[in-house]
Amino acid sequence: MRGAALLLAALVLAGCGSRAATPESCLSGAAQMARIEGGDFLMGAAAMRPEEGPARKVQVKPFWIDRTEVTNAQFARFVEATGYRTLAERGLSKARYPQLTDQQRRPASLVFVGAKARRLDDPGLWWRIVPGADWRHPRGPGSSIKDKAGWPVVHIAYEDALAYARWLGRDLPTEAEWEYAARGGLEARRYVWGDQPQDPKHPRANTWQGVFPVVDTGGDGHEASAAPVGCYEPNGYGLYDMAGNVWEWTRDPAAPGAGEHVIKGGSFLCSDDFCFRYRPAARTAGPPDSGASHIGFRTVKR
Repeated sequence: MRGAALLLAALVLAGCGSRAATPESCLSGAAQMARIEGGDFLMGAAAMRPEEGPARKVQVKPFWIDRTEVTNAQFARFVEATGYRTLAERGLSKARYPQLTDQQRRPASLVFVGAKARRLDDPGLWWRIVPGADWRHPRGPGSSIKDKAGWPVVHIAYEDALAYARWLGRDLPTEAEWEYAARGGLEARRYVWGDQPQDPKHPRANTWQGVFPVVDTGGDGHEASAAPVGCYEPNGYGLYDMAGNVWEWTRDPAAPGAGEHVIKGGSFLCSDDFCFRYRPAARTAGPPDSGASHIGFRTVKR
């Protein structure tokens, strides 16, 4: 186990370059979890978007949470042990989606492909449903996760994330648990590190720099893509990537009966000139029937 942890650490550090985190962020198993003591906090914010407010006092009980997003290597161990196949690999159920054709139900997932022109009114211009895209093939057939053991696993649907968590005897965080952990002890601050915006010379998270969705300058070290876990400074609770990199599933439904669950944290696609959702108060609904190339997760233990 120690040898596997050191190997994973080396892979992650190699991918992070000069912005690498300390090796302990890459340890496997329970050593990678942080104890959160719980308490009262101000959840949400004065609404920058309608779904974020109003801010309200919420109490959270003590829990443990993964210090990093679940990685490809960790998810691969789960698949090897159980034979589990993700929703993107199985395709949609005919019983659940009888109105769709066989072609529409085929194994596929959402992939960000960018755009040549700035058209914010039509996300279909920069997203594609790609047959054969899944956690092993993040951009579709021909792509792979070779040499990406320490990257966050993506193309994970809610049911996939929950299956992994239950395999470990854990759960997915509630929205309140996630936001409390993300704030790292800072009360009512805009970002997980405080109120100061990102410094281009010393980025604190993997987000989009440039004109979204046309050009990401890669000023944070990663151009229009996820980064290995733990490449940026941890928050006050020692948690990595609670802003940007990939969205993370929570247990809470986004709306009653909709089948969607809240995702938090933003991703490498979050830009200040568009969604601006890499703030702890930000939230949105994850797709009910698939994953995407910018959605991952972390687990909790209560």
